[in-house]
Amino acid sequence: MNNSKIWLSSPHMGGNEQKYIQEAFDANWVAPLGPNVTGFEQDLEMYLEKEVFVGALSSGTAALHLGLILLGVKAGDEVICQSMTFSASANPIVYQGATPVFIDSESETWNMCPNALEEAIKDRISKGKKPKAIIAVHLYGMPFKVDEIRSIADKYEIPILEDSAEALGSTYKGHKCGTFGDISVLSFNGNKIITTSGGGAIVTKTIEQKNKAVFLATQARDNAPHYQHSEIGYNYRMSNICAGIGRGQMEVLDKHVGLRRNMHDFYKEAFQNKEGIKLFSEPNSDYFSNHWLSAITIDSVKCNGKTREDLRLLLESENIESRPLWKPMHLQPIFRESPYYGGNVSENLFENGLCLPSGSSTNEAEKDRIKRCLNIF
Repeated sequence: MNNSKIWLSSPHMGGNEQKYIQEAFDANWVAPLGPNVTGFEQDLEMYLEKEVFVGALSSGTAALHLGLILLGVKAGDEVICQSMTFSASANPIVYQGATPVFIDSESETWNMCPNALEEAIKDRISKGKKPKAIIAVHLYGMPFKVDEIRSIADKYEIPILEDSAEALGSTYKGHKCGTFGDISVLSFNGNKIITTSGGGAIVTKTIEQKNKAVFLATQARDNAPHYQHSEIGYNYRMSNICAGIGRGQMEVLDKHVGLRRNMHDFYKEAFQNKEGIKLFSEPNSDYFSNHWLSAITIDSVKCNGKTREDLRLLLESENIESRPLWKPMHLQPIFRESPYYGGNVSENLFENGLCLPSGSSTNEAEKDRIKRCLNIF
């Protein structure tokens, strides 16, 4: 029997990526910038369907870092951040010498809890530390509670840095994720809905913000015939070759979203009427998730003592990758001294949750192998 590795989320090429890369080689555009970068940015701007400006960068982390700089975050400031997320959401706060203030999740979307957010803002203000920004994440492609979070942010006049790294193709009330923040970011890491091998993008509301981000991303070189620098810059720009991959991937983005959602439907059928196992799904019709990763929670009491770790190890024994949900940032050793607001929703999700193979390239034979393991469990 074929026992090749089934990955959690593999890159999935569409076919035309090599065409754009070959064009770059033919024109000798293998330098950091070129027509693919401009074209990829324009493709993304059209896809997001709003008046936004996109700057292609080397990673989503770079985009978050530049986003914080554009929002004026400096050493000594505080930035509110969703606790249940990948560390890349929080690390750029520290790059700036600022302090992260972590917020618990709510149980419907697994994202930032509006109640805990407002509690944190009030408390930090009472301590003379009004937060400089809010980093809200669309976890696993599920939109956060956009209306509630935006209402609180506007009430206290704190900008939102929208981490849409996992949510390209997701929508809230018909509008694309990546357009809800004062500044937003995307990721094209190898495991995302589409990939540029590695890469990301910053999404701004004004051309001036985009130009500033691009300026900082190209070592902040002043407009002079010689190399002159009046600000600290970074080597954060996307290469023309990587952008060529992205242009080919944009042609299959909607198809990949459909295939990820099909994987979610596969698990929905597999877990139908299975007591104690809950599939992470949209709470109502306002939400449309790309289901970048399909995830479940397991109630061990209702599953005869079986836990998420039992299922993870069973899948691993069959060479099938799965992964616990993100360990909340406030539980990470590096952030143990950071302020935290909320209850234990994110902790419980981490203890009982598991991400399952969700790749858009998963074939029927691989689904059969996954299904057999689930049936055994």
